[in-house]
Amino acid sequence: MSETVRTGGCQCGAVRFRIHGELGRASICHCRMCQKAFGGFFGPLVSAPEGGVEWTRGEPKYFQSSVNIDRGFCENCGTPLTYRYPGGLELAIGAFDERDDLAPQIQVNYASHIPWVTTIFDQPVRDTGEDAVKQEQIISFQHPDHDTEHWPAKGLHL
Repeated sequence: MSETVRTGGCQCGAVRFRIHGELGRASICHCRMCQKAFGGFFGPLVSAPEGGVEWTRGEPKYFQSSVNIDRGFCENCGTPLTYRYPGGLELAIGAFDERDDLAPQIQVNYASHIPWVTTIFDQPVRDTGEDAVKQEQIISFQHPDHDTEHWPAKGLHL
């Protein structure tokens, strides 16, 4: 039987990880600290297997957000990567290269949710033809969603 291995990293590619083993519960956290740490409406996280995280390029920088919690991020691009607490580690779902099967199974700290967050997907969807900047016009410096020996792209300094 082969081991489950997953990869991911930050937006600029300075920090990359590999996960060995099965991930735990995926969740979204509505607490104010997660809202601020992710710069979003909630924090999407998944539990890492104990001892199963390997940093393959760089390592996160950490900010201690409370007495028992610190949060890892890329010091180059600011991508949120980890939520570390006594006895465990959670990883940002959006940092994984493949995320389609990491749907949150539970919401935590729901009392702190932003009231309209429960209805945001009821809003109209704009046709991509109406977007101000077409995706094909964007020259992205974002790391690709896979490991590569040919990164960083020419001219980027990590």
